[in-house]
Amino acid sequence: MKVTITEFRKDLFKLVERVIAGETVEFMHQGTTIRLVVPEGRSTRLDRLTQMQITNPEVPDYAERKLQAEMWAEIDKDWAEL
Repeated sequence: MKVTITEFRKDLFKLVERVIAGETVEFMHQGTTIRLVVPEGRSTRLDRLTQMQITNPEVPDYAERKLQAEMWAEIDKDWAEL
């Protein structure tokens, strides 16, 4: 699909969603054709998630594991009540 730079700027997010869905989008800027394509090894949204440290890195590993076990026990208890 070819669009003008004005259309690209106006519909940026819609066009990016189309590219993510597998379509190729092209537009011209200052005489240069720019083509947006999804790489062949396309990842899912879940694959793009990064792990986040949620506890204090100063805490020893055994304390962190204990805290996480307590957190999961509370989560499981909450779900069991539903």
